[in-house]
Amino acid sequence: MRRLMGWRTYLGGEDMKRFWKILTTIFVLGLVLVGCGKSSSSSSSSQKQTTVKIGVVGADNRVLQAVAKKVKKEGITIKIVQFSDYNQPNTALRDHDIDLNLFQHQYFLNNWNKTHKADLVSIGQTIIAPLAIYSKKITKISQIKKGDTIALPNDPTNEGRALQLLETAGLIKLNKKVALPTTRDVTENKLDLQLKAVDAAQTASSLPDVAASVVNSGLAHDAKLDPKKAVYTEKVDKQSQPWINVFVANKKDKNNATYKKIVKAYRTKDIADLIEKLYHGSEVPAWTQNMELS
Repeated sequence: MRRLMGWRTYLGGEDMKRFWKILTTIFVLGLVLVGCGKSSSSSSSSQKQTTVKIGVVGADNRVLQAVAKKVKKEGITIKIVQFSDYNQPNTALRDHDIDLNLFQHQYFLNNWNKTHKADLVSIGQTIIAPLAIYSKKITKISQIKKGDTIALPNDPTNEGRALQLLETAGLIKLNKKVALPTTRDVTENKLDLQLKAVDAAQTASSLPDVAASVVNSGLAHDAKLDPKKAVYTEKVDKQSQPWINVFVANKKDKNNATYKKIVKAYRTKDIADLIEKLYHGSEVPAWTQNMELS
């Protein structure tokens, strides 16, 4: 106390006023700087958080959810937007209601762009999901009888793919000059099979009414169809390249750095291992198969 009093005696009244004014100014400036520092940090943190809306078809999104956890650490939040059919996600992307979509192969995208005069682009390949023939009435292809009805997806690309699967299974023959055949390109149908084209989303639900149905793996999973009990499954080889699923963006976002991080996080060993664990071959990571398009 004495020391403090002694110190104060060296300062006159005016000097004391100036001293306290300087001290107060320093204190206030310190508070301002601390506040600015917090604001800058908060702003910086806020700027690093980016939400990316990705459109999908179907309810099983466990792989994409795993990717979302990975990129969350990089400041990217993935919001999964579910659609009920194959046309909605591309329309939503073109209209900028979503940022990316992940549900289609390159053939489907090319056909959709041509039909709708759009310029959506693929920015990264993911998995190939083999088509399979399912049935609630038979267990072998050889059990299909004369006049039986087989359901197949009615969109141009998947209809062609389904018909090629039926040809591979030995049920029909197609015009070899046509890359993506329709039912009009069937050149031989010895069993007089009724080929019934339905919306892809209805291929699984139509099973009680037909002898067999060609079903996409994602839709088969949603319908709780066991791929091990499929009557016949599409082979995966280099001829399967056009059927590799892709991330799709608007053309202006082709080189978006954030979107590229999502693609990179998807195409990793841990995600490939997860796909194998979940799907046991009904979905195959293309980047591990040496079968990708250049």
